[in-house]
Amino acid sequence: MKMDWKNILIVDDSKTARMIIKRCLEIAGYTNIVFFEAEDGISALEFLKENTVDIIFTDLKMPKMDGKTFVLKLKCNEYTKQIPVIVITSMGNTFIDEQLITSGAHTVIQKPLSPLKMREALGEI
Repeated sequence: MKMDWKNILIVDDSKTARMIIKRCLEIAGYTNIVFFEAEDGISALEFLKENTVDIIFTDLKMPKMDGKTFVLKLKCNEYTKQIPVIVITSMGNTFIDEQLITSGAHTVIQKPLSPLKMREALGEI
């Protein structure tokens, strides 16, 4: 298990969901991490113009820019295309999951989140 993720960007329109992601990562053993937060794909892209992160967790359904569009824009940008992205969704749709992977997401995690799911997803990267 790779444990050297230091800067993590969490993109979700729900403050509570962002807190749950952070807590699951901490319980899973990922400590000494600097968490950055964005409420949607647009603000995340703005943040990434000036900052670098090791990995991104993004929700799928968000206002302004959804997770799929966000992943596509990340992967088209020379400076952000190498950042691993994990998409979090409650949709439970295999077809959509496959589309997300094809778009550039490293993996998709189904809600509800758990420290085990987070550890497994990060272990695949």
